[in-house]
Amino acid sequence: IVKSLLFKTQKSFTLCLVAGDKKVSLNKIKKILDIKDASMASADEVKNITGYTIGGVSPVGLLNKVEILIDNSLERFTFLFAAAGHPNCVFKINFENLQKITNGSTKEIAE
Repeated sequence: IVKSLLFKTQKSFTLCLVAGDKKVSLNKIKKILDIKDASMASADEVKNITGYTIGGVSPVGLLNKVEILIDNSLERFTFLFAAAGHPNCVFKINFENLQKITNGSTKEIAE
């Protein structure tokens, strides 16, 4: 499972894609983005920025353009399952194609 987590930063918002068994490191995000502060976006911010509600945030078809960071630990899986815009819908994809369709940057963002 790919978790799509939206973070609010000093500059804007960043969508982080991370494996279901991992946790995003705020310190790593701050270092990668060269910022002093980052926090989880509120439910209203997630809906307004992505167009999706929490639990169904798809990494594609976002309402607004946001930077996307993909945790490199997702590479270990043959197939990934990401939310498809609703808490009960997912789509199957491999790591390489996830990078392509999201135009995300692969980084080590998980603890």
